[in-house]
Amino acid sequence: MEEFFQKIDNKRIEYNNSLNDKIIENIYYNIDEIVKDVVVYKESKWNKLEDILDRFLTSKVGGIITIVLLLTLVLWITIIGANYISEFLGILLGYIESVLKSVLKFLRFPEVFISFLVDGVYRGLSAVVSVMLPPMAIFFPLFTFLEDLGLLPRIAYNLDKLFKLVGSTGNQALTMAMGFGCNAAGVISTRIIKSPKERLIAIITNNLMPCNGRWPLLILLSTLFIAPIFYKSNPFLGSFITAITLVFAVFIGFIFTMLLSFGLSKTILKDVLSFYVLELPPLRKPNLLNILKLSIIDRTIFVLMRAIYMAAPVGAIVWIINYFNITPYLINFFEPFGRFFGLDGVIILTYIISLPANELVIPSLIMLYTSQLTFTEVDNIKSIYDILINNGWNIKTAILVILFSILHNPCSTTILTIYKETNSIKWTLISTFLPLFIAFTVVFLANKILIFFGL
Repeated sequence: MEEFFQKIDNKRIEYNNSLNDKIIENIYYNIDEIVKDVVVYKESKWNKLEDILDRFLTSKVGGIITIVLLLTLVLWITIIGANYISEFLGILLGYIESVLKSVLKFLRFPEVFISFLVDGVYRGLSAVVSVMLPPMAIFFPLFTFLEDLGLLPRIAYNLDKLFKLVGSTGNQALTMAMGFGCNAAGVISTRIIKSPKERLIAIITNNLMPCNGRWPLLILLSTLFIAPIFYKSNPFLGSFITAITLVFAVFIGFIFTMLLSFGLSKTILKDVLSFYVLELPPLRKPNLLNILKLSIIDRTIFVLMRAIYMAAPVGAIVWIINYFNITPYLINFFEPFGRFFGLDGVIILTYIISLPANELVIPSLIMLYTSQLTFTEVDNIKSIYDILINNGWNIKTAILVILFSILHNPCSTTILTIYKETNSIKWTLISTFLPLFIAFTVVFLANKILIFFGL
């Protein structure tokens, strides 16, 4: 009897959703008919140009070309520009660190306190700020510019049919693109999705898009371990192979986003209210003041402050566990668990330490392998390669870490943002642990497959 009533409820939900769609379609149809009768449009060159652009941007071929070119251009400008800003910030923050140490020594603070405050708390914060701020400061204004221009809704329109196949909407593609800059900002951007069901799907899956904090590790491992397999006879192919690897990493994230979206829409979210209307605003001249306010204040600074809030305590904790020599015990504790998945204790501990921000993964990895007291940066890529090889890394380890980096749980900044946006402990826990479960499952299976092929 319960199954019978469940089927009735499901049919009622499907009927209500279908009825809502019909009502909304009729409302917009009537609005369109009224507008045609009462509004007179003056012919202008802009109207004609806008019609031509709209036909191209909403066509299958033109839309796909636009999506690929815009995403490539935005990421390229972000990566190139961020390198210069990050280098400048690194020098500036390093100078501030030396001044801060000198001032504290002049004031005759104890050496232990100076080390705790500067090498622990301050260096943890600077490691996050120097890597996290530059890409966000470039990516968010560019993304907001395209949004204000009216191009992003047209991208959503082109992808709407694809996302409807997995129970979502085309606007999820926009939130995924925002996730390339920062997953916390990607979660915030889901506000453009008014339907509760589709918005929850976008929030839970946004972490599967590699954020700015994961790009350095993906680029590093691709350069050190993947590219050399293919370009031993031709060194000029190195950067091309690295780029292909990064595209493949994004593709993996996209595939799992679609699979998880489909699974959520058919299971735990199947009874959640769903409605969706996609409107195409006119192409318009961007408002530069609005772009700067939205991208710098509401997105970049907002997300950065949350990251700083989460990173400061971790810098202190990392210093404490290293100062009291607790680190070796933690590594040994996680070693069997890591080996079960083809990793090691250092890699597991690294991702725990890096929970506040993915930007901390490389400094934490080097710190733990070299037994340093605090987060450590190594500028020479050959030195990093030697450190990893001397600690048992090979091509298989690199592949597994790349997979884990793409699929693992959100950083604490994103977790906090998810809670603020959903106001639900339940959805926050699901958003946190579901990707982690997927990551360990995929890494476990990949490890077995790579062993089978002799790696």
